[in-house]
Amino acid sequence: MTPKSLILCAASVLWTSTALTQDVQRSPTQDKPPRGGFAIPETFTRQGVVLKRQQADKGVSGDPCIVWDEAIPGWRMVLFYDPPGHAQAICRDRDLIGPGHWTLEGPLPVTNSRAVGGFHKPFIVMDPDRPNHAAKIDGRYCLLVVAHQDGHKEVRRAWSEALAGPWTFEAEPIIPPGSGGDFDAKHTDAVTGYYFPERKEFLYFYMGYPREAQPRRISPFGSAQAVATQGLDEKVATKRGIVLGPEQEAGHWASGWVGGLQLLRGAEHRWVAVVNASPTAPAPSKKEVWTEEPPPSLGGFAWSDEEWPVKGWHFAPKPIEWVKDIPKDALDAGEGYNLWRQFIHVMPGGRAALFYNSGSYGREQLYLKVSGKP
Repeated sequence: MTPKSLILCAASVLWTSTALTQDVQRSPTQDKPPRGGFAIPETFTRQGVVLKRQQADKGVSGDPCIVWDEAIPGWRMVLFYDPPGHAQAICRDRDLIGPGHWTLEGPLPVTNSRAVGGFHKPFIVMDPDRPNHAAKIDGRYCLLVVAHQDGHKEVRRAWSEALAGPWTFEAEPIIPPGSGGDFDAKHTDAVTGYYFPERKEFLYFYMGYPREAQPRRISPFGSAQAVATQGLDEKVATKRGIVLGPEQEAGHWASGWVGGLQLLRGAEHRWVAVVNASPTAPAPSKKEVWTEEPPPSLGGFAWSDEEWPVKGWHFAPKPIEWVKDIPKDALDAGEGYNLWRQFIHVMPGGRAALFYNSGSYGREQLYLKVSGKP
């Protein structure tokens, strides 16, 4: 097991000029979102490995969620860290969030572990109007995870008065799998969540996997991104259906399957999201570790101009980067094969710090890119 306070220091490769790195690190602090919302960046510059995986035969470090924690004070990251499946890390510098600035604290503390069992992919429910800030609901914070139950995955919810935990799980899943021919009959996975106090309502995005072929020409077995809502006093979320399914255009970067989604208020569009997807359709007959999510996994953007973003979503025409375009020095440092779940940390002045995990299946590490000025 990982030591409680393992400092992962800066033996990381930088693919950017010293001038750009210093410019990024010396930017003044800015708590509020950029005026007019988040603008989709055109380019990113690699910064290197942020959190390495455990140096065993297999291990994953990725799928981060980062929020400001006044109790530190600093940034708190919860992430998919396997084994055991989850962890948290902290960064005590408000502006320096790259390689060498994160301390791994170990697994998330839970008061009632028997209620949930094994889980991974934690995500702290956020304030949709303040990027990278947790929503505080009646004096408590809310954590979403993906739990394993009888061969399927389901979305569970926990509560704590502190972002460091300990977390107490509710007795039942809030987004269980569907049934029969439902698009999410096999798994509900890769959840993110936002709380809208004016509506007293949670908005969840999640990944649904089907058991049976879906009525679409391209990728009938591909997972889709769906939405669900939950009132403050409701025990179970209400599923609202698919918002981004496999794009019905051959060769499109999101025509195979669609994964996790992070929501941001946009500049050119009312809402912007960074999304994980693939151009490769799953084939259930291929019994591989990647059967449900065949490579390459890619990151890209989507948008909606609806006031309540439960519909009207559209993919950007191209991904942030194709795997074939990863430069050699990045490949030499461990990237490649997949560019997994992407997470945007909004920096001062509107720059985007893009966290993502890359590497072969079960051997992924957490990396960082930083955008130019919008």
